[in-house]
Amino acid sequence: MDREISTGNRSGTSDYQTWIDPGWTIGLWAAAIVLFTINLGVLPLRDWDEGIVAQIASEIASAPFDSLTWLYPRDLNGAPYLNKPPLIHWLIALCYRTWGVSEWTARLPGALLTATSVPLLYGVGREIFFQRSTAVLAALVYLTSLPVVRQGRLAMLDGAILCFFLAMMLCLLRSRRNLRWGLGVGLGFSCLCLTKGILGIFLAAMALVFIAWDTPRLLTSRYLWTGFGLGCIPVALWNGAQIYRYGEAFLATHFWDQSFKRVSDSVENNRGSITYYFWEVVKNGVPWVVFLPIGFRNAWENRNLGWAKLALVWSGIYFIVISLMQTKLPWYAMPLYPAFALVIGAQLQRFWQAPIASEPRSIPRVRLWVAVFLVLAIVAWVGAIYYTFWEQSQPDLQLVFSTLALTLTVTAVLMARQDIQFIVVLIWGMYLTLLVLMMSSHWLWELQESFPAKPVGVMIQRATGKGQIIYTSYPYFRPSLNFYSQRSIIPASPEVWLKHWREDVHPHLLLDRKSLEKLPQKQMQFLGITDEWVLVSRSPAMKTTITAKRRK
Repeated sequence: MDREISTGNRSGTSDYQTWIDPGWTIGLWAAAIVLFTINLGVLPLRDWDEGIVAQIASEIASAPFDSLTWLYPRDLNGAPYLNKPPLIHWLIALCYRTWGVSEWTARLPGALLTATSVPLLYGVGREIFFQRSTAVLAALVYLTSLPVVRQGRLAMLDGAILCFFLAMMLCLLRSRRNLRWGLGVGLGFSCLCLTKGILGIFLAAMALVFIAWDTPRLLTSRYLWTGFGLGCIPVALWNGAQIYRYGEAFLATHFWDQSFKRVSDSVENNRGSITYYFWEVVKNGVPWVVFLPIGFRNAWENRNLGWAKLALVWSGIYFIVISLMQTKLPWYAMPLYPAFALVIGAQLQRFWQAPIASEPRSIPRVRLWVAVFLVLAIVAWVGAIYYTFWEQSQPDLQLVFSTLALTLTVTAVLMARQDIQFIVVLIWGMYLTLLVLMMSSHWLWELQESFPAKPVGVMIQRATGKGQIIYTSYPYFRPSLNFYSQRSIIPASPEVWLKHWREDVHPHLLLDRKSLEKLPQKQMQFLGITDEWVLVSRSPAMKTTITAKRRK
């Protein structure tokens, strides 16, 4: 590069250097948008968070802009929604107003924000790594991480958290060169707190721990603290408005039940062992998780460098905190993956660049890497063969497993030949594998855990009046069913829904076929039927008879 400048090609090289970073940024963003938005609205919303977020946004969108509903959101029953701040709900509501209510509009804001986090991670890498190629590798690892792509496409808050936190970190890192970037830290902090409240404060504190270790002089910067102060203003105004209106109910629900209680107690029976997130990362991080042990060893050996300090503080503190929390949910691990991508990108760069220019590049412990990738490839080939010969009705899964198996096989072969191009093959192959998966109907496999909510919800909406309360024999609450039906559907035991059947003036029950046998056949009025569920009410004639008996 320096040699080119010295030969007189100064202006051409200067122009190239001027455009290379914007070019990578735009390219990464475009690749991310394709992966995060393709086939986005085909599958129905899942429980829990998707159904809740989509429903709250629907209630906001149905209210006028000058209505207080935008400031004080309410749920389907008109009760105050005190769980989370409404920034993402506002964005979804704006999409609803522009393009209508659908799965696509519900997921679009989160998908675009998560896609934006990819070039933001590249920007973070450019601030902490000496070489551009390391930042590119880290961004590509992050882009091709299954948990990031899958969770980032959902109508949830976690993809937005990644975007806002990386934006805050980018401003914080750039403030090491230009203190004025400290003002931008407050914007990221404000968006974090208006998305997940207490989590924003925790992530900001974690960033300050890194600064105290890496660049302590920034802690005295008036730009940094001015930025934090400006960012606190909208957060304080929103929280103050909620406290003024709801008082202790807001404090108990928003701060205790939805934040601190999750540390000390298992909320809604979402519990797990202290190794829960370790196994989540191992299970969902394939194949990049293979490089994490040697990557963290590299980070520890270089802990005097800024990138290693950031990765160790970020991943270490966050992993310890969520592991000690009593409430365990898979998406709580999402903020770990950008830090992991930085660690893996740094390690891949060590593979890519030979220590001495005259020596051939080599891969340490190549036999171990080859063995691991061969095992993974065999598992993928087994899946491809199974869906080719035994489950022929699902050709999309055959294509997913075949693409993954071919990628892992070629990677193992290139590793065995000491060919460093295995990195290119692995990145490109994982991108294609995820693209094929997202184009299929299987990327949201949690939908298979219960009956499809959308057809049942549509049936209920067509057969009942607005505001109708429906009791169901299904044992669990399903927010997605409430969203699609726009009715309040309450799980109840047989004793409870039988009592409502006998005593209510106009009862509505959503029952499975077996539970339906417990009702008197002559009293039933069928309002809707699907393969698994029947919506029934008491016939008008029977209601008249009962009313007459009560009058006597």
